Amino acid sequence: MTAAIITITPVSVGERPNVHTYEWSADPGVEIPADATAIHGVTTEEARAKGRDASEVIDEVTKLLAKVWAPTTPLCAFNAAFDLTMLDAELQRHHGRSLPLSGPVVDPLCIDRQLDPQRKNKRTLSGLCAHYQVRLENAHSSAGDAKATARLAWRMSTVFSKEVGQVPPHVLHRHQARWFRDSQVVHADKLERAAAGSAARGDTAGADRLRARAADTRAAASSWPFLPETTPAEGKRRRLPPRPGGVANSHASWTPDLDAALRDLWLNADPVELAEPLREEIAEHHGRTPAAIRSRLLRLRCDPEQPGLTCDEQRAAELQRSYDAEYKR
Repeated sequence: MTAAIITITPVSVGERPNVHTYEWSADPGVEIPADATAIHGVTTEEARAKGRDASEVIDEVTKLLAKVWAPTTPLCAFNAAFDLTMLDAELQRHHGRSLPLSGPVVDPLCIDRQLDPQRKNKRTLSGLCAHYQVRLENAHSSAGDAKATARLAWRMSTVFSKEVGQVPPHVLHRHQARWFRDSQVVHADKLERAAAGSAARGDTAGADRLRARAADTRAAASSWPFLPETTPAEGKRRRLPPRPGGVANSHASWTPDLDAALRDLWLNADPVELAEPLREEIAEHHGRTPAAIRSRLLRLRCDPEQPGLTCDEQRAAELQRSYDAEYKR
């Protein structure tokens, strides 16, 4: 397993930016499949001989991300939903904590799918680099792919000036989340139509598999760039009447759809917005109290005091202690 983070810091107009490359090689602790070796060139023997302990590498990678990825500093990642979801899963597996969404994400793959949907070429990193005439060096190496992704993001900002180049990073992040959601819903609809066709032909097992894939696809629609591990359990909850004198939904249960909508509203907010007025606005929208919104955001690992951001377990615990003290619990 290899990883790379490249920081690109502008200096002044006409000067080359400061570029720093950080690379890691880790032993994943399992056999590396032959097809993966064929792509990346790393064998199990090489990983064991040269790779460091995976838990140490994951810790270092995520700590550096926490330093360089901020509300005003976007993270460029090709197929970001895959990489960030995998990194989050590994961080939870090795260290029991989740990866915070520290700032906006720029994903050239997501942008290309939305803004050039009719093109028939493969939408791989090498395919997009060829199409947009971007240099790709040491393909399939972590550092080579990371640098090419940054070049792609820059090129797309000029090719799609109105949709990308002139849009603030947090707004572009919101657009990509919507584009991803729309594409997932369309795909889920296709899977469900295919499931109906399989059922009509008497292929019950095939229909069930397609419905399960459709449910997973639909569940992931509102989660970009972190995808859920499993499909949330379906099921209707009993809707209780509001508490006497309370707001409309003060006593109502939170459903997976409501949670997804709340998370979407918060994480797509402008990071410079003030948290309290935004919570009040969302509370009015959902028919809840601002305190209930704050509590639910924390439960969803969104940072209730910082619009647009998630929080890790340590930050969540600190906020919970603060809120408990506020209510003298």
